Amino acid sequence: MGIVKISNELHEEIRKASAAMVRSINSQSEFWIKIGMLAETNPNMTYTEIIREQLRLAEVDMDGASDE
Repeated sequence: MGIVKISNELHEEIRKASAAMVRSINSQSEFWIKIGMLAETNPNMTYTEIIREQLRLAEVDMDGASDE
């Protein structure tokens, strides 16, 4: 674990996003970093495709999510 220095402006945007996404500031930062890395290493995938693939790898039952 280490310390990452970011601008005050970016920290404020992360803070606002973390509140909207119900994540801690650290979790929001980690999420953005992970998605950014995946986007850079998979330039032909859309954001939605990246998220779907991550959910598939985590074995999330997306078919069961829509059942009432």
